[in-house]
Amino acid sequence: MTALTENKQDLDCMKNFPGELQLNSLLIFHNGEKPYQCSVCLKAFTRKEGLNKHLRVHSGERPYQCSDCLKTFTHKSSLKNHFRVHTGEKSYQCSECLKTFAQKSSLKNHFRVHTGEKPYQCSDCLKTFKEKFSLTKHFRVHTGEKPYQCSECLKAFPQKQQLIKHLRHHTGENPYQCSVCQKSFTEKKSLTKHLRIHIGEKPYQCSECLKTFTEKAYLINHLRVHAGEKPYQCSECLKAFTKKAHLTKHLRIHAGEKPYQCSECLKAFTEKAALIKHLRAHTGEKPFKCSECPKSFTEKQYLSRHLRIHSGEKRYQCSECLKTFTEKGHLIRHLRVHTGEKPYQCSECLKTFTEKASLTNHLSLHSGEKPHQCSECLKAFTQKKQLIQHLRVHSGKKPHQCSECLKVFTQKNRLIMHLKVHTG
Repeated sequence: MTALTENKQDLDCMKNFPGELQLNSLLIFHNGEKPYQCSVCLKAFTRKEGLNKHLRVHSGERPYQCSDCLKTFTHKSSLKNHFRVHTGEKSYQCSECLKTFAQKSSLKNHFRVHTGEKPYQCSDCLKTFKEKFSLTKHFRVHTGEKPYQCSECLKAFPQKQQLIKHLRHHTGENPYQCSVCQKSFTEKKSLTKHLRIHIGEKPYQCSECLKTFTEKAYLINHLRVHAGEKPYQCSECLKAFTKKAHLTKHLRIHAGEKPYQCSECLKAFTEKAALIKHLRAHTGEKPFKCSECPKSFTEKQYLSRHLRIHSGEKRYQCSECLKTFTEKGHLIRHLRVHTGEKPYQCSECLKTFTEKASLTNHLSLHSGEKPHQCSECLKAFTQKKQLIQHLRVHSGKKPHQCSECLKVFTQKNRLIMHLKVHTG
């Protein structure tokens, strides 16, 4: 009896083998020896059949085909697992929560949710993972490897799923649709976030002011307001921002970049949101409607301001005279009455003004420009309010009424002069 045969009963796994071929394979396994090497990528295997299966990755060969959907696979085991999709068979059940799975490996990975086990550890940062493929994906953060490349624009990604999502930008595919408003999305998580708008769900709450948010990212950005943190700094002017997106937009000011252009008038904008708002000037769309009156607005902020007229809310108060205002801009302008500040100066005569609109109107005196023209008689005016007053001549409208004698006037200043008759 040879020494090889004598060792048949003396292996770690204590298995019996019918011949020397099987025993040799086992000895290679226990020794950690990998004698079969791929000539393409140099990956090594303990068994020849392992190398044969691996070579299909390079050749693209998929010899196993599903008879139901004709999908092909490189391994017979992959076809077997896939077939359970059609049969609905889920023969592996979790003993903790009774959830069932089509594959044994899926059950094994799932069970780590209950045990908290994370057996796969990154050798670089020591972060741990429940699944091996999660570690593989994570490791690309350290290596910078991006094996999945878009055939359209050649952009590369570290994960296959990221490439699939990216390709939808080229195809225009939006497979995830909202059942309420029919709006569609490229990603499932985008749909999940969107649905919170309809149900009013805001699961993320600030521990400081109790304000709630639909997304975790919004809460993180909000928390920087309390902390005063502005981690994103402009390298040109050193201005800092709480959000990376704000820095990106700001950098376009220095670069002079305006990537968003109107197809109607070719006007360009630094932000996509600004283009969307601008397009409403061409379409006449006013999507923000007041629930109290029929008035509608092109922007949400205009509606918010308008609603204060109905509610009577004046949240902005002057610290000097306690006068209140519906808008912050109105308070800022009012404060100049107390400070005497006139920040807007005419470059021609050096006259200063408290408001930019007043300077704009004043500049037309120097230029002689009269941009506001009456459509009835073609008379032109330097200021829009002058045209509005003039139009009342044609319409006969007299919106200013005396509360004493009910006499009406086209202009407010004429009513003020008239009131002196009653007051003496």
